[in-house]
Amino acid sequence: MFILKRQDVEISTVQHPNKEDRQVPILYYQGQTFRLITVFKSSEEEEAKTFWKSLTDNRGKACVLLEEPERYSIWGKIKLDQISSDTGSHSKTEVLTLGVITLLQAVYLDIEDLLGNRQASLFAKDITGILQQKQFPDISSADTVKSFLTEDLSQMSKMPIWQETHVIILLEELHKLGKTYFGDTNFAHQLDDRLQDMSEEEQELFISWVQKSPLNKLWQ
Repeated sequence: MFILKRQDVEISTVQHPNKEDRQVPILYYQGQTFRLITVFKSSEEEEAKTFWKSLTDNRGKACVLLEEPERYSIWGKIKLDQISSDTGSHSKTEVLTLGVITLLQAVYLDIEDLLGNRQASLFAKDITGILQQKQFPDISSADTVKSFLTEDLSQMSKMPIWQETHVIILLEELHKLGKTYFGDTNFAHQLDDRLQDMSEEEQELFISWVQKSPLNKLWQ
């Protein structure tokens, strides 16, 4: 829709109607209001523009791409009375982390449903071993990993702080494990079906990132 610079817009915050401790960033431009969707580093100009175009061209969303001195930010048009349905804004790495944990949950639940509790427990043990061996941040115990596998992510008090390299490693290892448990790679197809708990914008960002990476050969 628009590519704007910081001096073109006004940015402030409003109180989230359902969360007392939460302020929601709002961008104002020509009488229209936009909420923050996600943020890219200043070095990720092409990725930011690609994601912005995918939202406007593929999804038909009214979005602003804001060029700021230290970053690129993407904002989606919203009415102020719609903020209560706002899922929140996340940085790119937070969305990638959310995506890989969402996939992890989906695979775990499929194993539990199709192969039973014993296999699901073994899978949880295998994932815990991988995360600890690879020294993933914020993995203090098997109980922490269990929460990743079973908790409602929208209610999780604290998401782990992982980088893209962690997400790549986990997606590779999750693909290997899934193939071992299921005997094939069908579980890795139809990503969008497995990411339904994420917002459309978050799904779009995660899937477009996977498609541009070597992981595209594994997760389709």
